[in-house]
Amino acid sequence: MHNKASLSLALLIMLASGYGVITAWSWPWKAALFPLVIGIPVFCLAAAEALWALFGKRPADGRASDFQLSRDLPEKETRRRTAIAIGWMLGFFAGIVLVGFPLAVALFVFLYLRLHGRESWTLSLTFTAVLWGIFYALFDRLLHLPFPAGWLSSWFGLA
Repeated sequence: MHNKASLSLALLIMLASGYGVITAWSWPWKAALFPLVIGIPVFCLAAAEALWALFGKRPADGRASDFQLSRDLPEKETRRRTAIAIGWMLGFFAGIVLVGFPLAVALFVFLYLRLHGRESWTLSLTFTAVLWGIFYALFDRLLHLPFPAGWLSSWFGLA
């Protein structure tokens, strides 16, 4: 039963993403970029899932196989790591709201490298600058995507 449901879902996702890619193919490049960048990998992953459902090995006991990262860790450590990951995500979302997306990306990368990764100042600053440069060149200069200003910029009249 599990394989039939998995195969059905994979085929449905392949159908939806394939339709999106085919439809977007004739659009102007800027309009088609997002559907193509998302749709093509989603289609490929769904196709891999469909192949896995059709030809993959089933566990001997008949249960669904599952990938678990924390099987060998104590429950307390697993919860701590989960809380840290959720905290970083919430911090990133708060940064987007407060300072705007482009600055939040740079702040997140820098703070994550320095605080969580404990990387050197040189590596953290260099990596952040390079990433922000790529981000700026792609989204602002090449695609001309406007990002709304963060609340702090709006409140202080900087936007």
